[in-house]
Amino acid sequence: MARPLVAHIDPAAIASNLARVRALAPGAGVLAVVKANAYGHGLTRVLPALAAADGLALIELDAAVRLRDAGYRRPILLLEGFFEAAELSEIVARSLGVVVHCADQVRMLESARPAAPIETWVKVNTGMNRLGFALREVAGVCERLEAMGTAAPLRLMMHFAGADEEGGIAGPLARFDDACRGLPYARSVANSAGIVRYAEAGGDIVRPGIMLYGATPFVGRSAAALGLVPAMTLRSRVIGVQTLATGDCVGYGATFVAPRPMRIGVVACGYADGYPRHAPNGTPAIVAGQRVGIAGRVSMDMLTVDLSDAPQAGPGSDVVLWGEGLPVDEVAAAAGTVGYELLCAVAPRVAFVTAA
Repeated sequence: MARPLVAHIDPAAIASNLARVRALAPGAGVLAVVKANAYGHGLTRVLPALAAADGLALIELDAAVRLRDAGYRRPILLLEGFFEAAELSEIVARSLGVVVHCADQVRMLESARPAAPIETWVKVNTGMNRLGFALREVAGVCERLEAMGTAAPLRLMMHFAGADEEGGIAGPLARFDDACRGLPYARSVANSAGIVRYAEAGGDIVRPGIMLYGATPFVGRSAAALGLVPAMTLRSRVIGVQTLATGDCVGYGATFVAPRPMRIGVVACGYADGYPRHAPNGTPAIVAGQRVGIAGRVSMDMLTVDLSDAPQAGPGSDVVLWGEGLPVDEVAAAAGTVGYELLCAVAPRVAFVTAA
């Protein structure tokens, strides 16, 4: 019998979340972000659900090649561009777009003399201070790229560092507008948090990521409140039950001590499956339809839960670790992280099932 841990993927939820993006950013083009294997959901699994997007955006050149080989013909943007000049021949052959964020990339483009135009996005550093050109450099970079004749079409983009925070849009957006003043190119501004605040952020093209998968980009605003539906439900089963006396301990390090006689359920899921080892006692799960809390340290292949509120549960009982009925963001918050990390971290050994 197969191990009972399964990640269920619901393409209809992804399609619904994409429709929500369209409603929030009416008239804007949509590049669906599918980096990190579609945030852990599986690139080929989610592709049909993203048919209404205008294109895709990711990091990995090999994944972009696989998309082209699978017959995807709409725009694909490489969000970190290229890392060496040797990649440009493949980029041209596959009709991929690139983000240019540093002087080295501009020089490589100038030296390579591409055989065909490359859709080129100039990234502007508006305060995150990761990738992107300084504000004073933007006009000059665009002039150099225009002079090449093969960086076409040319576009401008930025990335909000704090669109999920009050006041996190105005400053970066003003700096972006100043840097791009007079430049006649389409602009992409809004990530998931920016899309929710599209009336403030604006832009010609939006780049939804986490919201496509039904998780929230905000602290304190749930995905459900934003009209989003979870696309992944991580399910397992109880594979054993222990009866504890008062004072008995559970798991490595004895981090949980029974305060009374109680039943503990053993669940087939551990940190080797991508569940966070640092999830503390009380991190929520659903067992046999009842909310329970983790009890004891997560181990490699198993975790344990307090069955006090699920007296009907026993071996074989269904367990939802996140997803339907339990937002991944709630589990992540209990574990001191974000839903992005949990979704992306689901391990290859976990079985995936896609809803029809």
